[in-house]
Amino acid sequence: MNYVAVPRVAFDELYPNKKPTINFDLKENRFSANTSCNNYMGKLSVKVNKISFKEPIAVTKKMCLDGNGESVYLSTLEKIDSYSVSEDGKTLNFIMGDIAVMRFEKK
Repeated sequence: MNYVAVPRVAFDELYPNKKPTINFDLKENRFSANTSCNNYMGKLSVKVNKISFKEPIAVTKKMCLDGNGESVYLSTLEKIDSYSVSEDGKTLNFIMGDIAVMRFEKK
């Protein structure tokens, strides 16, 4: 991830050591990833350009010393309702309403 929409907080301040990641298994309708501290996983619903992360999202319980980046990430993820992919297929934007609130670069 290289962007999350949070007023008055810089991305690198939320994630100073490790950036969040996300992986998809579309055959199983599941996702798994890392919040920058803990691993998480759950069910996924994808239809055309609509996406939702279904409850419950399972999260490991490591003690995170990087501030509130993890809680910002998980609470933002729960609000996502659609997505877009760049023409070159390298950038994934998660959208809430009509605002891109998270951006991931393909590695």
